Amino acid sequence: MNLELSNIWSYFRDSEEHRRCIAACLVNGTYIMEHDGYRHRRLAPAWWESLHFRYINVLRDDDAFIFGAIFEYVPPNGWRHPRAPRYIVAFRGTIPLHFTGFTDMHLNLKYMINKHHDTGRYRRAREQVGRLLDAVGNCSSGVWLAGHSLGACIALDVGRHVMERRGCGLPTFLFNPPHVSLAPVLNKLGMADKAKRDLYITSFMAKAVLAKTVGRALDKGMAELFERLAPWVPELYVHERDFICQGFIDYFEQRQMMLERSRILRPVAEVAMRMSFRDMWISLHKTENGEEPRVRPHLLPSARLWKNTSEGYPHGLEQWWQPDSRLNLRPRQYIYHGP
Repeated sequence: MNLELSNIWSYFRDSEEHRRCIAACLVNGTYIMEHDGYRHRRLAPAWWESLHFRYINVLRDDDAFIFGAIFEYVPPNGWRHPRAPRYIVAFRGTIPLHFTGFTDMHLNLKYMINKHHDTGRYRRAREQVGRLLDAVGNCSSGVWLAGHSLGACIALDVGRHVMERRGCGLPTFLFNPPHVSLAPVLNKLGMADKAKRDLYITSFMAKAVLAKTVGRALDKGMAELFERLAPWVPELYVHERDFICQGFIDYFEQRQMMLERSRILRPVAEVAMRMSFRDMWISLHKTENGEEPRVRPHLLPSARLWKNTSEGYPHGLEQWWQPDSRLNLRPRQYIYHGP
């Protein structure tokens, strides 16, 4: 950990750099916390105590593995900066060479097929955050969510749930969030920009046509969902070379290109951005127990996308607690204004 981070509250209290670094450090603390339990050591506390946090609860899954933690900010002088959080709920990602690796990979597969919502980790995360919000006053609480990789999936799920059910947009920091799409394949094939753009235009037009014909019920529901979620603007931190989250880059950039390209394509993009072929296919059939199928988690009305182009391991969490001077960050905010 960068030694300067111990004073980061003093130097960067009101900056996006500061918020990013703090969130990334606490997420890393949850990784190390799980390692500490099996190696009989105590290295994790340095990642939050040096930043004036204390952990008040750990989140364990059905196999008793630690997948997250709730941290409380305890300012040394008793005064909390207005933009500083009271609590941060942090979720770790996959630990491959570890006892929890099999469970982590199983959840990754569940996420890929959109069957993750009712698994133990996601359910417990929603419950714990709900209890925390009830205890501290709902939206006025200063509660942040943060996660890396698989943990970003959990934080995204919790943030969507809170916004949809409570109308509360929690500050949410998603580091290398996975996105299941064909974008990495297209990028790997080296498809020309024009061919790629034409492919997306064709895809958007097909979604719009289907949404207004066989998928009208789903389209109506998604329009209502986007209206509820639109005020929530999660922070998405992605690396352009990370194939795991490249889909988010294409999702936001291609839809924005469609919105800005012409008046003819704009209505198409406004419909297609909230639809997926998978959801339209499944919406035509009820699930076995009669429950409505879940929509794809990447369908977000609003977000701020921070694209990193620096050198180094593109999926690593350690890049995100580095200062701005070491990263080639290009942020862009995407806001949904409705049809």
